Amino acid sequence: MPEPPPFDMSTLERLDDLPAGADDGHLRVSVVIPCLNEEENIEVCVRTALEVMQRAGIRGEVVVADNNSDDRSAELARAAGAHVVTETRRGYGSAYLAGFAAARGKYIVMGDADLTYDFAEIPRFVAELDKGSELVMGDRMDNIRPGAMPWLHRYVGNPILSGILNLFFRTGIRDAHCGMRALRRDVLPRLDLRTTGMEFASEMVIRAGKENLKVSEFPIDYHPRGGTSKLSTFRDGWRHLRFLLVHSPTHLFMLPGLILALVGTVISTVSLTQVDVFGREWEIHTMIAGALLMIVGTQVMALGLCAHAYGTYFMGEKDAWFDRMRARFRLEHGLLLGGAILLAGLVICAVIVGIWIANGTGELSEERSAVLAATLVIVGMQVFFSSFLLSILGLRRR
Repeated sequence: MPEPPPFDMSTLERLDDLPAGADDGHLRVSVVIPCLNEEENIEVCVRTALEVMQRAGIRGEVVVADNNSDDRSAELARAAGAHVVTETRRGYGSAYLAGFAAARGKYIVMGDADLTYDFAEIPRFVAELDKGSELVMGDRMDNIRPGAMPWLHRYVGNPILSGILNLFFRTGIRDAHCGMRALRRDVLPRLDLRTTGMEFASEMVIRAGKENLKVSEFPIDYHPRGGTSKLSTFRDGWRHLRFLLVHSPTHLFMLPGLILALVGTVISTVSLTQVDVFGREWEIHTMIAGALLMIVGTQVMALGLCAHAYGTYFMGEKDAWFDRMRARFRLEHGLLLGGAILLAGLVICAVIVGIWIANGTGELSEERSAVLAATLVIVGMQVFFSSFLLSILGLRRR
């Protein structure tokens, strides 16, 4: 048996690495099932999938991506009629990447090996793909059988994570983490999937949204699983949330940074102008707090812009907002803005020094002005040098 491709290869690299003749144009469906120690269930899953396709007149295969099981899963799957590939590196995404690389059908139907999904649904997924959909999602949320999904997952975890995904990426998918779904094999290079863990489910939906794939969704049943669950509620939930955040620099960096900078500007202005708010005057400590927020907010926004640039230039991300900004603004604009802010801070410093000299280099009571000057100098330098960093990242653009 040939060695499985490395886990750190994306679907794009894996498909490019397939041997000539691996694509069977007459094979319509490949059912890909990830498997880790599922000897209690895998044989039923494979036989059901094959029988359903045979009854529906669908020429297909079942590919079991065995994730280095230490039981008889691979042996039983092979005996049931599946093509078994072994992925030694553990992970839900790793198994699927290996399975996708081995699949030969025009369509790929995904399903777990724990009996939670009914493979009798295969013809429905195929029919949606025939209608023109490029990714078809199952929706479990209204058809969860008793005992199939823990309360925390059903009413907290899945709704929150799916809601955040739709807020960030506007996919419109109700059940973004459903494990039964289908896609056209020829869209895999566009998806360029890379993650190796449970966040693989989120990555597929996010990438489909960014690539503007035609996505459809319909209700399916979700059954109690057979055997022991491999899912870790908090670890896998955090991995999903972390993945959503790092793939949305706008929500992770830009919006928090902008809010911090605006709040800091308001606070500093109130303290600097000595305006009474809530019946009191806000002193130098408030001015320092506002300055801190301005500096941190500016730095966070700069990190967000660099993250956008890295995603666009090095990861092939498509970001309409960033594309508009980079078409409108150049390095010189950032240098002028940073230089102007820096100059304003230096001018205030010069004025403070002039006042100090005029007072005979004695006591000086310009604390607020000094904090403002220092803040402007720091923010100006951040903008100035961040502009250069963005320009350096931009050297990679195609």
